[in-house]
Amino acid sequence: MTQGAGQGPAMRTETLRDFRVPVTEPAAPYAVSTGLPDEAPVYGEYPAYYEDGAQAVVPPQPGYAPQPPASDAPPVPHRDPRQDPRHEEHLHGRPQVPGQGQAQVPGQGRAHAHTDAEPVHSMTKGPEEDEPEGYTPTYRDLPVIGRAPLGGPGDTVQVQYVPQDTAGPGPLYVVGDVHGYLDELVTELRAQGLIDGEGRWSAGNARLWFLGDFTDRGPDGIGVIDLVMRLSAEAAAAGGYCKALMGNHELLLIGAKRFGDTPVVSGAGTATFQAAWLLNGGQRTDMERLQDVHIQWMSRLDAAVLEEDHLLLHSDTTAYLDYGDSIEDVNDTIHELLNRGDVDITWDLFRKFTKRFAFRDEETGPQAVRELLDTYGGSRVVHGHSPIPYLLGEVGTEDGDETRGPEAVDGPHVYADGLAIAMDGGVTMAGKLLVVRLPLSD
Repeated sequence: MTQGAGQGPAMRTETLRDFRVPVTEPAAPYAVSTGLPDEAPVYGEYPAYYEDGAQAVVPPQPGYAPQPPASDAPPVPHRDPRQDPRHEEHLHGRPQVPGQGQAQVPGQGRAHAHTDAEPVHSMTKGPEEDEPEGYTPTYRDLPVIGRAPLGGPGDTVQVQYVPQDTAGPGPLYVVGDVHGYLDELVTELRAQGLIDGEGRWSAGNARLWFLGDFTDRGPDGIGVIDLVMRLSAEAAAAGGYCKALMGNHELLLIGAKRFGDTPVVSGAGTATFQAAWLLNGGQRTDMERLQDVHIQWMSRLDAAVLEEDHLLLHSDTTAYLDYGDSIEDVNDTIHELLNRGDVDITWDLFRKFTKRFAFRDEETGPQAVRELLDTYGGSRVVHGHSPIPYLLGEVGTEDGDETRGPEAVDGPHVYADGLAIAMDGGVTMAGKLLVVRLPLSD
């Protein structure tokens, strides 16, 4: 079985397994115009988030090659998107709800996408090159992270392993999509007793799984990744663990960093990871702070895991079945395909895991869930990816029809005859970032 997040490099050797690249299907997640002359449509996830009439506006794309900031460099200024007259377009035409959202850092705002973000070109090493500087295995393969507790600059974190005298594994928690909302994540982790007032792991042998989508749309995606990486080391040292699954936004960020504006073949014509990243809320400050250690960490995340009879996935799609008949096969196949460093193969992975709503239909949804459970095990699927207000039809439709605002989300959504649990509370639409203990008490 492949290693989980936070447990260091997974050394793999080639096998005789036939890693077949899934055949590209003609359907696209959602294709819209970039608004640029002579540009083909690109993929987006939420039509209503980015459309203004018939088009989603993506800015002109001058050359841009960010450099990693020096350790003593001042913070990168972050323009408040609320000062932009286009800001209301990114908020579904609705004002923000007072009292909701994170405590604002000066110069940062809740925006679903920065459409003024400049394009980014590939700067990473190839998948076969040496480990990045700053990623050093320690005892029990714990990662060394050169970040402060909440993502700021600071000394390297060295965690000493302390054996715990515990009887069996601790309680199991799952976290829905974070999308860069670091303050909300810290608040919820503290509320569950998983971290202390200084942001350190305080849950002993508890088990914590993130369901993916750490970046994009929110103000501090890299801070979220740094926190999860550090908690992975601290939890393992305390006898528990903090791990993470790969979401479609991890694939999107990896693709934008590695391939930039390299054209890819898509069902809607020519597309690029760069354009898709911008369209789906890519933040320039995240790209400027993105390091090889982050790319290496994201590239090793598993796509599926079975925990206490719960099948944990990021996306509510049956596309996982295209990659293997066991969880191990799925994870190994996706890692092998991603490590090929091929733009079209990576795009196909991203496209497949951007699909959603496979479990929502009252007639066909339960059967789709059962197909996954029969193949991979478990009695329930737990997923993120599709915001609960979307699953409930409270935020328009896939056609972009917005007729009413979302109601308050106060917990996960159980549906598909009780076989599926949705964990994306819609933090990007003034909803709630969910951190929940399993099994549910329903």
